[in-house]
Amino acid sequence: MRTRILTALVLAAVLIGVLLFGPAWSARALFGLFIAAGAWEWSAFLRGAPREARLGFVLLVALLSVCARVFLADTKGFTLLMELSVGWWTAALLWLLLVPQRANAAAVAVAGVFALVPTWVALTRMVELWPRGAHWALFGMALAFAADTGAYFAGSALGRVKLAPQVSPGKTWEGVVGGMLLALVVAVAGSRWFGLAPQRFLPLCLAAAAFSVVGDLTESMFKRVSGLKDSGRLFPGHGGVLDRIDSVLASTPVISLGLLWLGVAS
Repeated sequence: MRTRILTALVLAAVLIGVLLFGPAWSARALFGLFIAAGAWEWSAFLRGAPREARLGFVLLVALLSVCARVFLADTKGFTLLMELSVGWWTAALLWLLLVPQRANAAAVAVAGVFALVPTWVALTRMVELWPRGAHWALFGMALAFAADTGAYFAGSALGRVKLAPQVSPGKTWEGVVGGMLLALVVAVAGSRWFGLAPQRFLPLCLAAAAFSVVGDLTESMFKRVSGLKDSGRLFPGHGGVLDRIDSVLASTPVISLGLLWLGVAS
């Protein structure tokens, strides 16, 4: 636990330092590194794929991310990308409910593209174009991390009823409730910080937190199908990059789309 907390503090310090005090390009580079590392780890879900194929997948994700950022730069294009991403995560929920033990390599690869590309586009757009964009990026990640952290501690202390035993036997409904409660605390703080009406902002944040659970379970499903325990070992006490950002991948398109609908940004 001590290692887990120290790693989290270091990661938080790096994110805050880069987003609030670094030059404009540093956020794009940092998010790019996370997405590239996540793509490499995702490629491990393609069972038996050679190293060259895995590197090709990373390059594909990088190329599609840049293309999406360039060719979907206007508000209409960005909104469409976020809608497609939310649609994919909704499909992922159905996948988890109906056929969690079935995943061929092609489907997993397509899932990786839909999971990774929109998040990089959304986070970089926030920081570079939105009013108070660095704050919004930090808030969106904090919301997902709060749901994840609350679920971990509540599940460890109170967990009894299994959430998805075929996918992740350790996760419980008590953990989900604990995660949603901590996410609600962060959402209330966010509504005051950004000056947004809580009756509209809090439901959006809870929806994003709920989707973060889908992101976590989806990664667990692919790890289980692929026979992997962790997606990697980059972060001591946490596992790989995907083990840290899986919830962010699913929640970011939801919060981005919701803020567009609320007229907060374009």
